[in-house]
Amino acid sequence: MDAILLHNATIVTSSGETTGSIFLSEGKICEIIYSGQDDYELAVRRTAERYADVETIELAGKHLMAGGIDAHVHFREPGLTHKADIETESMAAVAGGVTSVMDMPNTSPATISAERLISKLDCVGERSYVNIGFHIGATNGNIEEIRNIINGKTDVPSAKTGGVKVFMGSSTGNMLVDSKDTLDSIFEIKERPVLVHCEDEETIRTNLEKAKEQYGDDIPFKEHMNIRSRKACIRSSIKALEKAISKKTKLVLCHISTKEEMEMVRAAKGNNPDIIAETSCNYLWFCDEDYERLGSKVKCNPSVKTKEDRKALRNALADGIVDIIGSDHAPHLLSEKAGTYTSAPSGLPSIQQTLPVLLTVAAEEDIPLSRIAAVFSENASDLYGLKRGKIQTGYAADIVIFDIEGKTDVTNDDQYSKCGWTPYDGASLEGRIETVFVNGRKVMENGKVMTGNSYGKLLEFNC
Repeated sequence: MDAILLHNATIVTSSGETTGSIFLSEGKICEIIYSGQDDYELAVRRTAERYADVETIELAGKHLMAGGIDAHVHFREPGLTHKADIETESMAAVAGGVTSVMDMPNTSPATISAERLISKLDCVGERSYVNIGFHIGATNGNIEEIRNIINGKTDVPSAKTGGVKVFMGSSTGNMLVDSKDTLDSIFEIKERPVLVHCEDEETIRTNLEKAKEQYGDDIPFKEHMNIRSRKACIRSSIKALEKAISKKTKLVLCHISTKEEMEMVRAAKGNNPDIIAETSCNYLWFCDEDYERLGSKVKCNPSVKTKEDRKALRNALADGIVDIIGSDHAPHLLSEKAGTYTSAPSGLPSIQQTLPVLLTVAAEEDIPLSRIAAVFSENASDLYGLKRGKIQTGYAADIVIFDIEGKTDVTNDDQYSKCGWTPYDGASLEGRIETVFVNGRKVMENGKVMTGNSYGKLLEFNC
C-alpha cells in the first residue's frame, strides 16, 4: 500500500491541540503519532517503512482538523439548479473546509417519499466533491412513509437516510407541518434525529399583515426581524422542546437565532440530553445592524436578530451549549434577491465561509479551537453515526489543513457557488484553508479547489 504522511502538524480535536503526524492510506486514517511520545521521529520512520511508497507533506506551523460535517445545506437539486447544484455547491463546501454535507428535503419536488429519495441518491453519481447524504422531509400526511423508510421497509436502504426534517414554520419549499397528531407521531420517532425549523406561523402572518398596513409594498428589509420575530421563534421552540422532553426525542433545534431559545435549550438538556442545539455562522456573524447595509442579502429564515442575541450565541458556542454548526447554505440568484421584501426569497449562500468565520469568532471571543473541532465535525459524527469527522484511526481521511496566521479576504469573485455571491463579501476572516482531503484524496491545494477531483461518497448513517 502507498500512504500520505501529514508530518508535524498541530492536530486539533475536541480534546485539545497536539503536534503530531498522521498516515493516510486507502482512504482512511491509519496511524496517528504524537510528538510528545518517546522517539517520535523514529516512530514516524518505522511506520513509513510499512508502506510501499510514502508522500510526505511537511506541515510544521500548520493546523489540521477533521473536515467539517454540515448537516444543514440546501444544494437546490433537483428542480432549482439555476441557483445551485451538487457539483458547484460541493466545491463551495470544500473551500469552506467542509467535507460531508446533508441536504435538506425542500427541493422541487420535495424529498418526502422513498421514490423521491432514491431519485436524489441516483443523481449524485461522481459529481460531488464532498460526501453527501439526504434528510427525509415530513408533511402532514407522510408519517407512515417516513416510518417505512427509516425502518428499511422500502427500496431505500435505511443507512442511506439521515434525519427527519420538520418545518414547524413555513419557509422556502412550503413544507409546513401544523397537524398536532402528525407532530406527536413525528416526535415519537427514535431511529433518527428529528430536525425542526421552529417559527410560529400565526405570529409571522400577523406581523406581516401589520407591516403591510404600515409600509404597503415598500416594507424595509430591517422589518424582517420584526416579522419573523423572536416571539415566533420562541413560541415554536417551546412547543418542540416540550414534545422532545415528554417523548425523549433525539431533537435537533435548527438554526437557533435568539438568546432565549439558547437558554431554553440549556435548561431542556437537563431533562433530555439528546436535545441538540444547532446554530449557523450567519447568526454568529450578522446582526440587526447589517440590514441597512445588506438588505435582502441578509434575509434568511429565521431572521438575523440583535447584537445581544449574537453575543449570547457566541457565549453558548464557548461554553458548550451549541452542539453543531449547520451553515443553512441556501443559494438564490442576485436577480431574485433584487425584488421587494415580499418577493425576495429568504436564504444565504454561506458554506464557503464556514471554517474561516468560526476561526474568526474563536479569535474574537477567545474560544479554544477544541470547541471549534467539536461543533464543526465531531459532534455531528456522533449524532449521525458516521465513521468520519474525527481524527481517529480507522475513520475516513476527511481532513482540512489551514494556516491559523493567514487571512481569508472574501470577495464575490472567489465564490464557487453557482449563485456567484456571498453576504460576507468584503470581510477579512481569520485563517486560510490551504489543503483539503476527502476520503484520502486531495481536493483542494494551495487554497484552490482542484477541479475534476470529485471523490465524495454517499454517506452511511448509523444513528
